[in-house]
Amino acid sequence: MSSNKSRSNTGRIALEPQRRHGKLRVAALMEAGAAVIAEKGFQAATMAEIASKAGAPIGSLYRFFPNKEVLADALIQRFHKLIDEAFEKTNVQIKILSIKDLTGALLSLIVDLHGEKLAIRALLEAHSDWSARRGEFRDAVLRRIAQTLRLRSPRLSPKMAGNMAVIVLYNMKTVSALNAKLEGEARSGALTELHEMTRLYLQERLRQKH
Repeated sequence: MSSNKSRSNTGRIALEPQRRHGKLRVAALMEAGAAVIAEKGFQAATMAEIASKAGAPIGSLYRFFPNKEVLADALIQRFHKLIDEAFEKTNVQIKILSIKDLTGALLSLIVDLHGEKLAIRALLEAHSDWSARRGEFRDAVLRRIAQTLRLRSPRLSPKMAGNMAVIVLYNMKTVSALNAKLEGEARSGALTELHEMTRLYLQERLRQKH
């Protein structure tokens, strides 16, 4: 959450604790919320199930999140934060990463957030107000990818970096799809080919001077 309290469309707010114990409790509740929503969908998930998943009293969940909509809004904000943190982690090392390592970092980003992504997908599909954020998420990720590419190769034009970001995002999503649809050697072989294809693409484009 980007501030001490986050507000949902209902006007209710999520309480963000200041003490370490409270922060850990909220983190556990949000993790449980993401897991239950990812598994059952937003409409079917209940606050009782989320509290049980977190091993917390139901009163503790309602104390921090007055209703399920407030929890959902907090999860969406957290997903934004996790994406930003993942890109920042890569950007800090951008000058020393090999193209192979950069490829791996980018293609693994969505996979590493798999559980969170499933929960967010369930949220975006459950409510018209939240579904409007789908485009916002995509645009935000594209901007972060383009920023990372230009940090690695400052000579890239904004237009080139933006075009490349679309390809990279598509490949990131393909990794997630392959993990979901294939198993064993078929999955391993396909992922190896996708990584190599993306590495060669980035290697060629990032050395260009325009």
